Amino acid sequence: RIKKDPNYIFKFWVGLMDGDGSIQVNHWRLKSLQYRMVIKLKYCQENLIMLNLISSQIGGNVRIIGNNKFIIWVVNDRKQIHKIIQLFKSYPPLTSRLRAQLAFMLKCFALAPARNRSGAAQGEKNNVEWYLNARDKKYLDNKTELPQIDNSYFNEWLSGFIEAEGCFSVRTNSNSQSFSIGQNDDKYIIDQIKTHFNITNQVRKKGDRFWVIEIYRKSILINIINHCIEYPLLGEKILSFTKFRDLFK
Repeated sequence: RIKKDPNYIFKFWVGLMDGDGSIQVNHWRLKSLQYRMVIKLKYCQENLIMLNLISSQIGGNVRIIGNNKFIIWVVNDRKQIHKIIQLFKSYPPLTSRLRAQLAFMLKCFALAPARNRSGAAQGEKNNVEWYLNARDKKYLDNKTELPQIDNSYFNEWLSGFIEAEGCFSVRTNSNSQSFSIGQNDDKYIIDQIKTHFNITNQVRKKGDRFWVIEIYRKSILINIINHCIEYPLLGEKILSFTKFRDLFK
């Protein structure tokens, strides 16, 4: 049963945005700035239902693209984006990537020029020049400061993040099960998940940037299953989770 409580959707959406979403500022022919929020996923019925649910509670449009390979939730309207990013005041994103993208968009909004009576922007060119100079540095400012992780929405956020980044694995040859979750750069998020589920395994680094934790212990896997029953996944990840859960019965 899919939860349709708006507060659940809001918090879950932040976790999904942290995993699979992006907050974009682009320029149109060096004349004006365009703003966009997007979540891009593989096209399937489960993801379609999830993104339509998000659209109904938060706004934005859902479109199928790339010869039915992908589905996107997208918001291009600046007024609507202004309204939606208010949710981040209540439930701040946790990844350094999304926090940097949000901070950059807010700076661009703050510099947005006044419009004259005809609706034309005054000083738009200066705004674009600032954007072109600043866009390559937007990820540098957010590396130092770790966010406060607020437990009031962490459970719902975590289900959205698992929907994006979690992996429920069943090895058919040995019938063993495992759960893994990882993230580029932000080890503090994986450490928080480790603490949340009382995981004893170490967080491991793969390559230059990727931090991951893998769990095989049944008692911890049961904690994770119970979490996903209480705070349901809403998209395609439901399928692998359901198979995973049913093996424990």
